[in-house]
Amino acid sequence: MSLRVETVITGPFQENSYIAWYPDSPEALLVDPGDDDPLIIQALGDHNLIPIAIVNTHAHLDHIGAVHPLKEKYGIPFYLHQDEQFILDTYETTCQMFGMAPKPTPEVDHWFKDEGEIKIGNFCINTVNTPGHTPGGTCLEVENHIFVGDTLFRGSVGRTDLPGGDWQTLESSLIHLVNSVGHEHIVHSGHGPDTTLAFEIKENPFLIPLKDRLN
Repeated sequence: MSLRVETVITGPFQENSYIAWYPDSPEALLVDPGDDDPLIIQALGDHNLIPIAIVNTHAHLDHIGAVHPLKEKYGIPFYLHQDEQFILDTYETTCQMFGMAPKPTPEVDHWFKDEGEIKIGNFCINTVNTPGHTPGGTCLEVENHIFVGDTLFRGSVGRTDLPGGDWQTLESSLIHLVNSVGHEHIVHSGHGPDTTLAFEIKENPFLIPLKDRLN
């Protein structure tokens, strides 16, 4: 059965929180639950789904705001790249910088580092390390879907002017991503509409100059 994905747009940054599941099972995977946990809970209920884990592409405030309450409600583990520790530790300070009231900083249950497979229930997640927007930014490939966080957007890429960001690192990560993943995969970004790598290679002004380095 093919993977289904629902987007729940959350918080003041209009961040894409994702619910992924297979139609023959009630088990769901939560990716980057950024805020508005009641909306995510409602969407789960609408599909009669039970989340079994939370996996994040990175730990910026607009991507982790709902992690703690969802962990508490469902008693599920939280997965994050170990190089995101710095970003996670500055969550409360960053919230104050943007004039937002911080929620409890979520506790990470499983830190991952090397690229490879993470198996959670029926889900097999292939991790692609894409630092640059943040030190431990990671893209999560599940079948023909890939959750890229703020590494790549339709027509744009993630900013690198926040603490832990680096443009040259992001540029290398974009090349690595394009050379590692099927170009027809459905790309689910942290903000904005879905896209594909095939479209971005042709149309994205940040990828066009890199064409001679792309497969």
